[in-house]
Amino acid sequence: MSQFQFQATSIVENVPLSARIYRVRFEAPEIAAKIRPGQFVMVRIANCFDPLLGRAFALYDVIAGEDGQPKYVDVVYQVHGKLTTRLKQLEQGQKLEVWGPLGNGFTIPETDHLILVAGGIGQTPFLAVAKQVLGQQSYGTEQFTTSKPKKVTLCYGARSFADFAGLDDFKATGMDVKICTDDGSAGHHGLVTDLLQQAIAEDLGLAQVLCCGPEKMMEAVSELTTEQKVPCQVSLETPMACGIGICFTCVAPVRQEDGSWDYKRTCVEGPIFNACEIAWEHA
Repeated sequence: MSQFQFQATSIVENVPLSARIYRVRFEAPEIAAKIRPGQFVMVRIANCFDPLLGRAFALYDVIAGEDGQPKYVDVVYQVHGKLTTRLKQLEQGQKLEVWGPLGNGFTIPETDHLILVAGGIGQTPFLAVAKQVLGQQSYGTEQFTTSKPKKVTLCYGARSFADFAGLDDFKATGMDVKICTDDGSAGHHGLVTDLLQQAIAEDLGLAQVLCCGPEKMMEAVSELTTEQKVPCQVSLETPMACGIGICFTCVAPVRQEDGSWDYKRTCVEGPIFNACEIAWEHA
């Protein structure tokens, strides 16, 4: 189990990014100094026992304090359920309990074209990824990648234009942002895998795909990247109760070297897995 920090902290900002999606910023310098793209934190509302358990949120970004050192952590959440409904109502200065950083984070080898595939709220891990590989910000204490890719592309799908969140943040990095909607209200009218196929077809050299979103979408991306022989990592969104590997509620079916499969804890062995390792038919 990786070492993590438990912190009682205060909300600095809690602002809407869309009708149902919010960004909350809290002060947590110990976590901010260590957390890497793809890792997550567990968050619960202080002095609140309904709900009792915390909720996992992927790192969105790290913000420096006045001394230039990492001080604040940003996470993004969609209002859906009891905790996030109550979290939406909290204001600056109100208290949270946070523990992290948790999970394994992304591993990015040298690549010419980094393609980020997001559906629903699955865009949240990718702002830090893009800023890191484009040389705009460093996270944690480990070297993340050894060379800057020729291009970074975000393929981002949502039900409608009103469901997108953080588009300006992603565009500000200089990455190529491609969007699609189920209802045709913005961008390509169709599936995010259509955008992925287009991005792979650009043939800029060695491509690498990172994916996060609904399970069926990730399964489709896994099938496509396997056919195209493009390496792909997925960030699983398995519901978690503890975040530290004790409760075994977040298990995912992962293939073994002998061809069989076994359950692995998403919070400890994941949440990042090679897409080809997931036994999607048992998920």
